[in-house]
Amino acid sequence: MKKTVLAIASTIILAPTFAMAGDHHSNSKHENAIAYTGPIETVSVATLLSDTSMFAEQDTVVDGKIVRQLKSDTFIFSDGQSEIQIELDDDIRLAAPLTADTKIRIFGEYEGGKTPEIEVDHIQVL
Repeated sequence: MKKTVLAIASTIILAPTFAMAGDHHSNSKHENAIAYTGPIETVSVATLLSDTSMFAEQDTVVDGKIVRQLKSDTFIFSDGQSEIQIELDDDIRLAAPLTADTKIRIFGEYEGGKTPEIEVDHIQVL
C-alpha cells in the first residue's frame, strides 16, 4: 500500500515537470525556423587563424566549401584562401548531401589551440 501511494504521489508531483520540459523542447524548434535573407557579417578563415591561442573563442560565420572528410563528424573547410578543421554537431541534418562543390555558410564557434577548429552549430547551403 505504501509503495502504491508513493508511486501515485511521485507521478502527480513530476507530471507537470515532464509536461513543461516537453513544451520547451518543441518551442525551441520553432524559434530556430526563422528564414532571414539579408546581409550577414562573415569572417575569413585567415582572420580566425590569426589568433590560435588556447583561450581564443568566438562565435563566427564563414562562407566556403568542405574539401575533405577526416572522421565521421570532422572535416576540412576552405573559404578559398585558407583551410580550417570543422566539427559538426550531432543534430545537424541536411535535406541533400554535400559535395566538394557545394558552397555553404557555417555558423559556429571558433576555438584556437594546437588544432584550431570551428564547432559547427548550423549549416546553410548557398
